[in-house]
Order: sequence, then structure tokens, then C-alpha cells
Amino acid sequence: MCQVRASAVSARLRPFDAVTPMAQEKSIVICGLPGSGKTTFLAALWHLVTSREVATRLSFQSLRNGDQAYLNEIANRWRFAKVQEHTKLGPPKVVCMNLLDTASKAVRLTFPDLSGESYQRMWEEREVDPDVAAILRERSAVLLFLHGDQIQPPQWTVDVAAMSKRLGLPVEPGKPVPWHPRLAPTQVQVVELLQLLRGPELDVGARRVAVVISAWDKVAPEGRTPSTLLEERIPLLQQYLDHGELGHPWKVFGCSAQGGDYEPPPDSKIEWSREEVKTLRLLDKASDRIQLVADDTNSHDLTEPIAWLTE
Repeated sequence: MCQVRASAVSARLRPFDAVTPMAQEKSIVICGLPGSGKTTFLAALWHLVTSREVATRLSFQSLRNGDQAYLNEIANRWRFAKVQEHTKLGPPKVVCMNLLDTASKAVRLTFPDLSGESYQRMWEEREVDPDVAAILRERSAVLLFLHGDQIQPPQWTVDVAAMSKRLGLPVEPGKPVPWHPRLAPTQVQVVELLQLLRGPELDVGARRVAVVISAWDKVAPEGRTPSTLLEERIPLLQQYLDHGELGHPWKVFGCSAQGGDYEPPPDSKIEWSREEVKTLRLLDKASDRIQLVADDTNSHDLTEPIAWLTE
């Protein structure tokens, strides 16, 4: 169970049943642990729908609500192949835009760019801030991000003990080994996040879930499809989505919103290729660096998972 922290702004914590969505209103929450690619996806999406460089299932009509300066800032960093700045804790940045589908039917899309720490706190401390809780209660679909190159696998105790022995750091019998929730396997953390969304404080009923495995260019050489990667490397999540109590359809996508390594901040120790960054910057259409993969499609269209969530 996840508790909502006490706040003077109690009006924001109204039950979901009291919210009457507008006609054709589609609300999506972008969910994921820190560094899972949420902001990069939003930056690439904003460039994609405003530049109109490639055909997309959903086209941009207008920005109803949201900080256009912020969207332009992260999109500019994306265009110039620079690593996005970390989304800081604080009031969520909520973006609401009017889109059109292929039949020119209006879709009003609302989603918040929440800090990954908001979700990490839910897992580690079993609490959620009131502003975040209010947003989660009003979102009917989930865009769940996992960084394909940073999946922390389960570790067997015997393997850890053997590794410690090889490093000359044997585990003393009977001595407690320090542990922190952040050390849990990635699949355990994300499944628990989905379970918390079904808890009494945040439950809004059945939600569609689109799982987005980001940094797909890093794992694509393994030759797996998004579905097989999920089944083989994140099986707990796949089994939970198939047989859990969620009561909704789900689909998995592989996504490379960057297309390669980007230039990190000057004080960073991250290794990067100047030639690769130069190549990305010289593309005639920046949208060409985007890759969106499902088991049956391969495109540059980041609106695909959004269109599927809003069907």
C-alpha cells in the first residue's frame, strides 16, 4: 500500500469518480524510474509533431496547456544531440495538447512529465506526494518506460557470494548484509509501481499500458523483438501484465528516441563519440534518428504507442 503524504491542499485529493472527463479527452501518465528515457521521449515527440518531417498517426493541432518554452528547450537539446538535464523534483510539468488522428478526429492528450524520483519514492518509501497522487488518479492509461540498457537483473545469493569470494571480499557467515530497496531487480520495482496504481489511494479501474523499452539501439543488436526481450529479460513484468489483476490490454514497444549517444554535460565522465554526435546533428531530418519498433511495425513515429493507448 502507498500512502498519500499529508498536505494542506486537500482539495486536490478528490476521488477519481468525482472527475468527469471531457468528450474525447485522453489522459496518459508517463511512468518510469529515474533515467528511463521519459524526458527524451517527450522532447523527441514535441519535435516530431511540430516539425511534421515524417508522417505520424497523430498530428499536432495546438498546445492547450503546458510550458511551451520548456518543451522547446528540451526539443532543442534533443535536436543538437545533447543529453537532457535531469527532471528535478517539484510541481509536475503537465502538458496538454490537441491532436488529430488520421480521420481528422480531435484527441485531447494530457500527460505530466514527472520526475523519476517521484516513482522511486513510491517504491522505496511507500508514499506519494499529494500533487503526484492527484495526477495519477486522473490518468486512464500508462506509458511505462524501461531503459533497455540499464535493466538490473535478479541476483542469486550463491552467485553474489561466489563473486565476493573471487574479489577477496568473502561474506562472513551470520553477518547481516546491508540492503536497500534500490538494489531490487528492475522488474520487481516496475511491477510494484503498477500494483501501487491499483491500490485504494490511486486506483481508477482498468488502465491500458504501453511498455516502452527505451535506448532500443543499444539492445537491438541482440536480435530480439520487444516482446521476446520482455519475456526473456523482464519476465515478471510480462507475466504480471498477462495474468495480473490489471484487467486491461497491453503492448510493448522498442524505442530509440535519440538514435545514438548524445553529448553529456561538460563536467560529466560519460564516454561519448564526437563523430557519432556530429553525424546525428548533420541529418537532413532530425526525425530520422527516431526508431519505434513493435513486433509488427518499424517506423519513426513516436505517436504510435500514444495512438494505441487512446484507441
